[in-house]
Amino acid sequence: MTETRTAIVVGGGIAGPVAALALRRAGIEATVYESHADTADGVGAALSVAPNGRAALDLVGLGRVGEPMNAIVLQNHRGRTVAEIRQPMQFSWRADLYRRLHDLAAAAGIQVRYGRRLVDVEEGPTGIRAVFADGSVSAEADVLIGADGIRSTVRRLIDPAAPRPRYSGLLGFGARVEGAELPATGDRMYMAFGSRAFLGWQSFPDGSAAWFVNLPHPYADWEEIRRTSGEEWMRRLAAVFEGDDLPARELLRLTAPGDLVVAGPMEDLPHVPRWHRGRMVLVGDSVHATSPSSGQGASLAAESAVELARALRDLPHSRAFAAYERTRRARVEKIIAEGHRTNSGKVAGPVGRVVRDAVLPLVARLETPARTAWRYGHRIDWEAPVEDARAGAGAG
Repeated sequence: MTETRTAIVVGGGIAGPVAALALRRAGIEATVYESHADTADGVGAALSVAPNGRAALDLVGLGRVGEPMNAIVLQNHRGRTVAEIRQPMQFSWRADLYRRLHDLAAAAGIQVRYGRRLVDVEEGPTGIRAVFADGSVSAEADVLIGADGIRSTVRRLIDPAAPRPRYSGLLGFGARVEGAELPATGDRMYMAFGSRAFLGWQSFPDGSAAWFVNLPHPYADWEEIRRTSGEEWMRRLAAVFEGDDLPARELLRLTAPGDLVVAGPMEDLPHVPRWHRGRMVLVGDSVHATSPSSGQGASLAAESAVELARALRDLPHSRAFAAYERTRRARVEKIIAEGHRTNSGKVAGPVGRVVRDAVLPLVARLETPARTAWRYGHRIDWEAPVEDARAGAGAG
């Protein structure tokens, strides 16, 4: 049995509650600390959950997630379909996944404490103490898990020289709309290489639809993004699709500026040298953020949360952290690299479009179940004992 009995989980988004639930299953009491003053109900746009992610979420009791999204139909800027790639995904609104995870955590007796912004830690021989912003509140546990996102405070505390996120050259936008006069796409997500931006959409039988846009843009920090009004972003988005034979303008017309989700810079973390130090360890986007283009962000976070809990169940924390990293690093960095390559091809010039349209059907044919099994077929055996990394456990 593990020597770890208690854990502080920093971050109450997606990875944090999954980590707390997995730890609870492993017999470790976890409390989640969130920097925001309240819940994130209703916040965020759509995301996809892959079969590997669904399997990991099932291990913490979540069950079915979202609606089927079993194929991606790729079109060019003229609205011509150039390829269809079969991908057994699930479409989910981030807010729905967030609420279900938090409800599940509450039912399991896991506490989530809001308004607790981590600023420092104090480690001792028997535990770790989290120090929050106002200094009046602290928390103590055996280990501290950073699930605090791509701009993780815990990552900086582990390694002050830790890398910053890498910008893809794209800004992300999206929304949910009602009354879309578009044919229902069924279990397919349509994605189009516009002449100046990338568009994705899925429409449903009730007349609602979800859309997203990846807009090429020089790097802009969040302060600059916030200074630009929703109305102005909508005007810019409409302009970049002018002349394209795509439903972008219809979807934008149905979107109220206040409903526009500005996801901001699309970033990733290709390689984080240090995943853990002492009694601290990272999970989810804090250590292996992948571009939304990979379709694997939530799924990889769930996998890592479960694997970390298994390791802490079976090994002392220092060896558990090493075993966890050894199991996860190669897999997540491969998927991050794939997402980066996808981003680089989202907008092309006139010659590039011709080449891309010719190559994509071949790419689609190569995306066979056998070739994608490493990505989608990954499953975690909860009951299997975790091998000590010092004994030479292999990467998963």
